This record gives sequence, C-alpha cells and structure tokens, in this order.
Amino acid sequence: MDVVLKKMGNSTALVMPPPVLRDLGIGVGQHLSLDTTADGKIVLIPKRKFNLADMIAQCDLKAPPPADLSLWDVAKPMGGEVL
Repeated sequence: MDVVLKKMGNSTALVMPPPVLRDLGIGVGQHLSLDTTADGKIVLIPKRKFNLADMIAQCDLKAPPPADLSLWDVAKPMGGEVL
C-alpha cells in the first residue's frame, strides 16, 4: 500500500488508511514511540497505557522492601510539611 506524506502546519504528516489502523488496533489520539533503523525503516510502537490494577498485578508482594525505605520513618521534616 502506498501512502503520501502531507504538509500540516510546520510539520509533515503521514495519513494512515482506516484498514491499517484497524489491523494495528490504534486510532486517533494514540501515543506512539517513533524510531528508525540503520537500514532506513521507520518503526512505530504503540505506547501502553498503564492502570493501577495491572501494575499491582506485576508486583511481588512477598519481596522485601528496599533497604533505604526505613530511613523515611526517621527522617525529619525539611520544609513546610503538614503531619
């Protein structure tokens, strides 16, 4: 499939046909990571949206806390914190 780059303000835009967007599961407003390869290819990777439930599911709740975490318990206020 051929596509054409178009001028859009001070930028250049690539118009992606609806079937391509549908096949990739992306759409208007989707944030993508753009990269290029040494051989001149363009790589677009959809950025994942994280939600709290997914992030918690990845946590090891039996892992020991970081060693420096206990320092927060004895730290003195440094500014205008309200306790």
